[in-house]
Amino acid sequence: MLDAVTPLRPDGDPPAGERVIKLAVLAVGGQGGGVLADWITAVAERNGFVAQSTSVAGVAQRTGATIYYVEMARDTGRLPVFALSPSQGDVDILIAAELMEAGRAIMRGFVTPERTTLIASSHRIAAVSEKIEPGDGRASSDKVRATAEMASKRFIAFDMEKIAVDNGSMISASLLGALAGSGELPFPRESYERTIAASGRGVKASLAAFAGAYDRARGGGAPVRNPVEPGGVNDKAAPHSPVSSAEAADPDAGNAGFAGPVHGPARLLKEWQALAARVAALPEPVRDMAGRGLRKVVDYQDIAYGREYLDRLERAVGIDADGQEYALSIAAAKHLSNAMCYDDMIRVADLKTRSTRDARVRREVALGEDSILQVTEYFHPRIEEFCGTMPARLGRYIEERPKLAGFLDRRINRGRRIRTDSFAGFAVLWLIGGMRRWRRGLLRHSVETAHLEKWYALALDHVPTDYALAVEILSCRRLIKGYSDTHVRAQSKFDRVLSALDLLKGRDDAAEWLRRLREAALKDEKGDMLDGALKTVATL
Repeated sequence: MLDAVTPLRPDGDPPAGERVIKLAVLAVGGQGGGVLADWITAVAERNGFVAQSTSVAGVAQRTGATIYYVEMARDTGRLPVFALSPSQGDVDILIAAELMEAGRAIMRGFVTPERTTLIASSHRIAAVSEKIEPGDGRASSDKVRATAEMASKRFIAFDMEKIAVDNGSMISASLLGALAGSGELPFPRESYERTIAASGRGVKASLAAFAGAYDRARGGGAPVRNPVEPGGVNDKAAPHSPVSSAEAADPDAGNAGFAGPVHGPARLLKEWQALAARVAALPEPVRDMAGRGLRKVVDYQDIAYGREYLDRLERAVGIDADGQEYALSIAAAKHLSNAMCYDDMIRVADLKTRSTRDARVRREVALGEDSILQVTEYFHPRIEEFCGTMPARLGRYIEERPKLAGFLDRRINRGRRIRTDSFAGFAVLWLIGGMRRWRRGLLRHSVETAHLEKWYALALDHVPTDYALAVEILSCRRLIKGYSDTHVRAQSKFDRVLSALDLLKGRDDAAEWLRRLREAALKDEKGDMLDGALKTVATL
């Protein structure tokens, strides 16, 4: 809304200097959106403006951001009429604390090419809708960036979260720096800095983050780029190398990829070098993925497990064809490592007690030097997980007796909260994680190994008749993931997809149809799209 008291000129605009400036901030909990709105209001009032700040709460669980709305106008002695919330096509400056929030603002009509300056941090926070998709549910950041450049009058985007973290502050300080650096508001830099200083908490860190973002928005200083989301002021997204799932699935496994330092006892280092030599002897296109897979399985279990991995992989390499660019061997290197590194109670406990995880948690919560971190882990084991961690014969004995299994399940199947910042809680998980030395003799390993060998043999048996179909069968292993109930649902989808093989045999497009079934299975958790795709295959 415009100033209702000031008379308009014939062209509909208010007199110069008396226009209401309308600014919206979209932020989720923990990003300091309220603090940012208060700072902006204080800066305006410090410079002889009257301002009003309101907020419209979003929905919890990352399905909506809170909208902080600020309207300001130069104080002429007459009180302007301010709106309580933004309207479509009526926002001068929109600040988004994360890239996808900028996309949502565009979809809601808050950003217009003839009026709105869009300021957004280019980092990503995955939405719930992205997380719940069994496959890769990430929305395209490049599309959002391209749309933002077209939809706004001016688009300023860089990783403001990284600037804030590097300076020990919150992203609100970086966003304020980007706003000041944009020059869209008629206020000097010193006014913003005095406002931050007057807040009295974390002033030094906030000023440092403000300065870094201010310089970046004005095009000065070293670019601060997110490894996945490059960019600056109207900076086009640059290509980036995808991270293999063999690497990404275990962020705590140490150095990503095959290259990098390896430390340990001399005997184990010698055995590791022997495995590294076997990888170096593989065809060049296969080496990178094989090296990543080897590192993962050795970290998961031990050197001997790495030898098992290479033994299996070399079976695929031995029947592969150079003319096919070793697609079969690369798929085997990737999916064999993921299949051999299944999630069980031992793996979960091992990862939760690693020092790298503790360091990551402390970094993510921005723990201060004088702060104490308390970590509570939640577990809900079922009788299946209990039997899976027992010797194979004993575990099968229990599972084959429903009354005994039910009796034990009633005592086991309940949620448990374990404080891993306490000695007792940490010791329990550490001891469970230490059971990996006996993993090969446990029931879960026996079941997983049998399933792996059946799947792998099925894929390799199709190589002579349909090479592409063999590669797609290997890629279907991507469907199996997770722990407990999630793993059971994933296993069911895997079996249902491969059940279509009998219907597809002999077709020239068998591999393409199997790929479609796999992608359908990855689209939704319930498997409704997979059901429809299977019905289509049944009609072929």
